[in-house]
Amino acid sequence: MAGRVEGKVIFLTGGSEGIGRATALRLTEEGAHVVIAARRAEPLAETEALVRAQGGSVEAMQFDVADADAYIKAIADTIARHGRLDGLVNNAMSSYRNSILDTTLDAWKRDFAVNAEAVFIGTREALRQMYRQKSGSIVNIASTCGHRAMENMATYSASKAALIHFSAVAAMEAARHNVRVNVISPGQVNTESLGIIHKNAPERASQVAATIPMLRGGQPVELANAILFMLSDESSFVTGTILPVDGGKSAQLYTPPAPTQSNPVAA
Repeated sequence: MAGRVEGKVIFLTGGSEGIGRATALRLTEEGAHVVIAARRAEPLAETEALVRAQGGSVEAMQFDVADADAYIKAIADTIARHGRLDGLVNNAMSSYRNSILDTTLDAWKRDFAVNAEAVFIGTREALRQMYRQKSGSIVNIASTCGHRAMENMATYSASKAALIHFSAVAAMEAARHNVRVNVISPGQVNTESLGIIHKNAPERASQVAATIPMLRGGQPVELANAILFMLSDESSFVTGTILPVDGGKSAQLYTPPAPTQSNPVAA
């Protein structure tokens, strides 16, 4: 029985850990060839090894998506090697946490470079090929912070909001070419990065989870399953959509306060 994305060539940024690693594993389990990209060499190599160990088809590229020229070249090289590009997942992210008064312009620019500008670059370059093929699916990873306000998250929230609206425009332009563009919007997800954020306050993750309707954070594989659906032909009539994968957080009218209010958390 063929996998749900059998034979598809899919480019995935932020593939070194967390949601990206889980997505690489799920996509290759379902028959895709996945090109994983990330800035850090060691965790990227670990993901590549994990995929190969389960028999998946994978290749790794190390670069920073904030380097537009590097991102353009990576997608061009992928298309040159495989002759097509069936899917793109813009998952790499930058998250700066501080009050507006203590936020530097450099911090603002870094979050926008990764969360918005790189998404524009990757989407544009993928669309060039997908228009020629008359097929393809792009999934951009946002956050509940992109449509709900949280203190000390101005740069992250604004850049993710930009990603959401850009994706809607891209979906409208691409639809006539049989190319789909959708957004997955995670809430709190139990990743390695979340552990780093809470290293000095390990109880914080459970405190925030208590404010989520499902009373827990998500698992990376739960995000990977949603991404898989959007890349598969099962979602062939879905475009311009924002799919929250957040345990009900974005639908929540009133958010119960966490026991403490320090160290705010974002997806």
